[in-house]
Amino acid sequence: MKHQKEIENLRQQYASEELRKSNVDENPVKQFSKWFNQAAEAAIIEPGAMIIATADKKGIPSLRTVLLKSFDMKGFIFFTNFTSKKAKDLLENPYAELLFIWKELERQIRISGHAEKIPRDQSEDYFKTRTYESKIGAWASSQSSIIPSREYLDKKYKEYIEKYPSEVPMPGYWGGLKLFPQKMEFWQGRKHRMHDRICYIKKEDRWEIIRLSP
Repeated sequence: MKHQKEIENLRQQYASEELRKSNVDENPVKQFSKWFNQAAEAAIIEPGAMIIATADKKGIPSLRTVLLKSFDMKGFIFFTNFTSKKAKDLLENPYAELLFIWKELERQIRISGHAEKIPRDQSEDYFKTRTYESKIGAWASSQSSIIPSREYLDKKYKEYIEKYPSEVPMPGYWGGLKLFPQKMEFWQGRKHRMHDRICYIKKEDRWEIIRLSP
């Protein structure tokens, strides 16, 4: 606990922007797009990096960071190995939450909903855009499985380079997942910990907009 006092004394005053119900878009995905573009323009490293929280059938939670690869008015897409922990969790319990944090802009976005696999042809279209090395990596890594050493992984990688020297097909166990939002919260840092929290809750075919206490 050597640095406990230093942690307790950390202070950051948030004061760059404000967020009001009157100045957000009626649709949360459009509001997300606005903030995402601003994060990209601010040259934030990996603005598409998001933490995804899943839980297995026992309700035990798990967190990890993945990359957002596309989104539309219906949901948010990322790609993974379907044998991974996150994919297995979502097959048992499709409900998940995403978290984007752009500390340079003093902003966070939380998105909760359920996830489903996207059609295979859409996954293949994206797989074709990946670099050759990343395609090989999808074959070499049995994501989340226990391996004996780094050398074992490197050996598998070389084996698949030999197997696929040019064209690399998409593995059958790999593809995209799409999270369909039911709730989206936008958090803007403000002075004195009096932060702005605007939340959208889906009500059938419309979004209700509410403000939450910080």
